Amino acid sequence: MSQLLVGERIRLTAKNAATDVATFTQWTYDSEYRRFQDADVARPRSSKQVAEWYDRSDNDSRFVFIIRLLQSPEPLGFTILRVNWVHGDAWLGIGIGDRNYWGRGYGSEAVRLTLDYAFRELNLQRVSLTTLEANVRGRRAYEKCGFVHEGMVREDSRYDGERMGEIFMGILRSEWEARQNG
Repeated sequence: MSQLLVGERIRLTAKNAATDVATFTQWTYDSEYRRFQDADVARPRSSKQVAEWYDRSDNDSRFVFIIRLLQSPEPLGFTILRVNWVHGDAWLGIGIGDRNYWGRGYGSEAVRLTLDYAFRELNLQRVSLTTLEANVRGRRAYEKCGFVHEGMVREDSRYDGERMGEIFMGILRSEWEARQNG
C-alpha cells in the first residue's frame, strides 16, 4: 500500500502558516503565476493578506495541500479541492509558485496525488477544473492525468491584454479507475 499523499518526487502536506506564508507572498509578485492561478487581478499581496487566505482556505469542504519535494520543507506550490458533498464532486485548483519547477512534471504528479485523494479518500464521483486557453502547460498536465476537455466559455477572460476563453475539464471516477487498472 502506498503512503497517503506521497509520490515519487513530491509529497502533499498540511499547511504551515508559520513557514509558508512568506514564500506564498513572494509568489504574488509573479504576474504569470497569478494570472494562471485564478481569475482575480494579478497584484502583489501583503503577508497579512496571504495569511488571511491561508487561514480561511481550509474547512470541511476545502482541502488544501502544500506541494513539497520529498526531502525539503520548502513549498513548491499547492493544490486545493473544493468539495460539493451533495453531488460528490469537487473543483481542483493548483499553483506551482516556484518557476524552477515549471514544466518538469511536478504539477502532474501533484494533480495525480490529489486525484488519488479525491477518489480514494473522499469517495468522489468527479473532479472538475477550469483553465485559461493560454495555459498550454497546465492543459497538457491535466490531460496527462486523465482530464477530458468538456467545453469552453469563449472570450470570458483577459490575459496579457487579450480576450481568451476559459476551458472546462473533468475526470470521472470510472475514468480514473480505468487508468489505475491499466
